[in-house]
Amino acid sequence: MKKILVLFSHPKFEKSRVNQALINHITDKDHVTIHDLYEEYPDFHIDVPREKELLSQHDIIIWHHPFYWYSCPPIMKQWMDMVLEFNWAYGPSGKALQNKICFNVITTGGSREVYCSEGYNSFTVRQFLRPFEQTAILCGMTYFPPFTVMGTYTLTDEDLNRYKNNYGKLIDLLQANLSVNDFDNKSFLNDIPQLKTT
Repeated sequence: MKKILVLFSHPKFEKSRVNQALINHITDKDHVTIHDLYEEYPDFHIDVPREKELLSQHDIIIWHHPFYWYSCPPIMKQWMDMVLEFNWAYGPSGKALQNKICFNVITTGGSREVYCSEGYNSFTVRQFLRPFEQTAILCGMTYFPPFTVMGTYTLTDEDLNRYKNNYGKLIDLLQANLSVNDFDNKSFLNDIPQLKTT
């Protein structure tokens, strides 16, 4: 069974109804490590050797975060800047992360409709996530489309229940060897057929 590392970053986690539901739903899953960066490093002094060791112990890396100003909260960027070092994560000798799977799990206040060329955000979520995708590619990882929970301010309890259950199902599918071929031409992991079944 594949081991999954959820690198979670939310500076106001205690106020996030949606992220609490998502994280709490997967916390007790076997071979899943929830690594809350704000809780671990409130002073932003990231223990780089420890983080590298954690990465080496897992097959799948999930960057789970709210979509702050079309990107991630600052500690996740700090984590990337500090941990993904030349000749470790990338470069001529940087093979540590090769063949691992990586993707984003994001929450947004805006709905899917506003993330397009006609919407007020002008670009798609996938376009905004290009730096994450290219980071994964540079490090030799396989980058999957994001799993998204959008329009968070208008979600009903029923909607949220569906999202958290689908997140749990996705974790199970990943551990059972979900392949990039399973979601050809899908912009979001939410849209794969395996999550549409009841």
